[in-house]
Amino acid sequence: MNRVVVIGGTSGIGREFARMRAGRGDDVLITGRDAHRTDTAAKEIGARGLALDLSRPREIGAALAGAGRVDHLVLAGISRDDNRVAAYDVDAAVHLVTLKLVGYTEAVHALRPGLHEDSAIVLFGGQAKERPYPGATTVATVNAGVTGLVHTLAVELAPLRVNAVHPGVVGDSPYWRDKPAEVLAGLRARTPTGRLAAMADVVDAVDFLLRNRSVNAVGLAVDGGWLLG
Repeated sequence: MNRVVVIGGTSGIGREFARMRAGRGDDVLITGRDAHRTDTAAKEIGARGLALDLSRPREIGAALAGAGRVDHLVLAGISRDDNRVAAYDVDAAVHLVTLKLVGYTEAVHALRPGLHEDSAIVLFGGQAKERPYPGATTVATVNAGVTGLVHTLAVELAPLRVNAVHPGVVGDSPYWRDKPAEVLAGLRARTPTGRLAAMADVVDAVDFLLRNRSVNAVGLAVDGGWLLG
């Protein structure tokens, strides 16, 4: 049995990964911003819950104190952001940069006492870093920053392994599944596999990165070849 921590495990892909690992018999701890929602999600998937807001990094250490041994750590907390240079929202940009770069790093720092040489970490980035779109000013920049963060953590925490997963359009995720059919059809048409990534595909990729002892400091794209379309 592994002890698994999923930062941002109350919804979407983070929740699906936590549910899968809890179903496998692992001891899973999930976090979310809202205490009630986190506790409810934890009970539904057979995990433990803890309230934690990545965008408030000074509170992360106290929230994670006493977490104990951590075999696998997944940093899946994200925030949607539509920001453009022509109408730049500084507060929204600072929020996302803080959440994903400072918050992720502080979570690793807070959990460091429980990590060991066989532990593994996966951070969530995204393919906007390779194919920006209007409104991705901050998203693309932050997801590119995840690559740098993975590299430095892999060096600093060696021999512990650190990797990232970079999903493309995940068709059955809460964000994408209710988009207009013509939008999703257009995205499928530009994907070489003819299908959009599914949450199960990303969950499987995260699990692979955590299990494979020879994969380290890589960014794994899960997009069906979307960048080639």
